[in-house]
Amino acid sequence: MEMQFLDNLSLGFGVAFQWVNLLYCLIGVLLGTLIGVLPGIGPTATIAMLLPVTFGLSPITAMIMLAGIYYGAQYGGSTTSILVNIPGEAASVVTCLDGYQMARQGRAGPALAVSAIGSFFAGCVATVVVAMFAPPLAGMALKFGPSEYFSLMVFGLVGATVLAHGSLLKAIAMVLLGLLLGLVGTDVSSGMMRFTFGIYELSDGIGFVGLAMGLFGIAEIISNLELKGSREVFTSKIGRLMPSREDFRRMWKPILRGTAFGSALGILPGGGALLASFGAYALEKKISRYGNEFGKGAIEGVAAPESANNAGAQTSFIPMLTLGIPSNVVMALMVGALMIQGITPGPRVMTEKPEMFWGLIASMWIGNAMLVILNLPLIGIWIRLLKVPYRFLYPSILVFMGIGVYGLSNSPFDVLLMAIFGILGVIFVKIECEPAPLILGFVLGPMMEENLRRALLIAQGDPTVLITKPISAGFLIAAVTLLVVVLAPAIRKKREEVFVED
Repeated sequence: MEMQFLDNLSLGFGVAFQWVNLLYCLIGVLLGTLIGVLPGIGPTATIAMLLPVTFGLSPITAMIMLAGIYYGAQYGGSTTSILVNIPGEAASVVTCLDGYQMARQGRAGPALAVSAIGSFFAGCVATVVVAMFAPPLAGMALKFGPSEYFSLMVFGLVGATVLAHGSLLKAIAMVLLGLLLGLVGTDVSSGMMRFTFGIYELSDGIGFVGLAMGLFGIAEIISNLELKGSREVFTSKIGRLMPSREDFRRMWKPILRGTAFGSALGILPGGGALLASFGAYALEKKISRYGNEFGKGAIEGVAAPESANNAGAQTSFIPMLTLGIPSNVVMALMVGALMIQGITPGPRVMTEKPEMFWGLIASMWIGNAMLVILNLPLIGIWIRLLKVPYRFLYPSILVFMGIGVYGLSNSPFDVLLMAIFGILGVIFVKIECEPAPLILGFVLGPMMEENLRRALLIAQGDPTVLITKPISAGFLIAAVTLLVVVLAPAIRKKREEVFVED
């Protein structure tokens, strides 16, 4: 078993060290850091915008680049949180609390160094977790039939809904809207058009790229244009980077705890980096001897969430790679990228395309090493970039998005769809409906329908097959229990309080 694991890793590093994959890994982590540093773009919108680019790449190269963007953004987001008190992306919100206070006290250097060290350590450990836990999980998933897959997807959607921000009712409504949008197009079984309203261009369904770009890219741009006020970079002189001996003494335990916490939460549906960073900060504040210093420049308040968000970002690949179930919206975009390449994510990927699976895992170690080597020396450049006004950035982003969507199918209709979903995205922001559950519903909807139909076909139309099979019944019971628990008045109140604190 150990020899097989080492053989798989050597295969992965052989793939990851190919010059084209190294180049795109570097491009991915640099882009990730850049969009993490520039407030108001974020990894979700960037990956959505870059989906058309992946069409011309091999599947493994595309995945290496997109993964680099995701975990690179976790690094970059901390830079703006510490220096400008503006989170570069959502998972870095908590870092603002103590990171910016450290910068105000003239300790921006140690804060940035702790962030990089914690991120690097957590990233490496989480990659080991992915390498160890993914193969047995995929082996178990190969035993799943259509009914088990359907129930697993129901559980995944319920989990993502429960952990979504804001109103539970709104999150459920967004999932249902996503499921409905996923049904648009030609029915595979009957060949009939569904919900196309006579529009021929919708016969192949709604394009995933246009939907994602509109809901995240355009909506993000318009939301940022509404924000008034300039960014004031608090410090252009970072000073000494190396943390002191006392800093090391105080930060190593929070880094370990944050890594463990983030690794566990990343696997959960709807989890990932965002939930991990908030959870790790709350845990550290409760158990730390220096709890009274939190919010005033405690180094633990930077070390724990930064480690947790990187660990969570990388372990969220486990359910996507092994089960084909995206645990968060970025993983849903990754599933979309694979489908563009004609690959259906799931347990068979590991057996049929081992070079892609292990190459991606090996590239995560390489990407983390690149990030820690690149990030600290390039801080001066990132500070200068922070001073670029947003009004100069967004026109080029919009043009790039339009060209990308048009280039996929040479259809002006897709660009129009992107604009429509952009307007919808802005409306969702205004009424505080999170679009992430919609994307998860859209991606999982067709897969759920296909598996449900297969299960009913095998059972000759008997719906009880979903509750007579133990694994399928287990997932459905877990989904119902989760909904009942979260709808209980005390739990619902607590959940709302947590997200208000966020």
